Amino acid sequence: MELKFKDRIKDLRNENGLSQRAFAELLGTNHSKIAKWETGQLEPNLTMLMKIAVEFKTSVDYLLGLVDF
Repeated sequence: MELKFKDRIKDLRNENGLSQRAFAELLGTNHSKIAKWETGQLEPNLTMLMKIAVEFKTSVDYLLGLVDF
């Protein structure tokens, strides 16, 4: 099964022991956006996607499911 962005971000957030609220604070956004990302109702813009990749020390390609490492 191929993971989508919503699955990858939730998995990474949980692996790092972050609540949606704590993760939102790190990114400078609100927790309702995080919840919507994780349910696939909304996707982050490019700037936010880059912030997420930096925070989790991963690539945008990984977050988008283009690579598996």
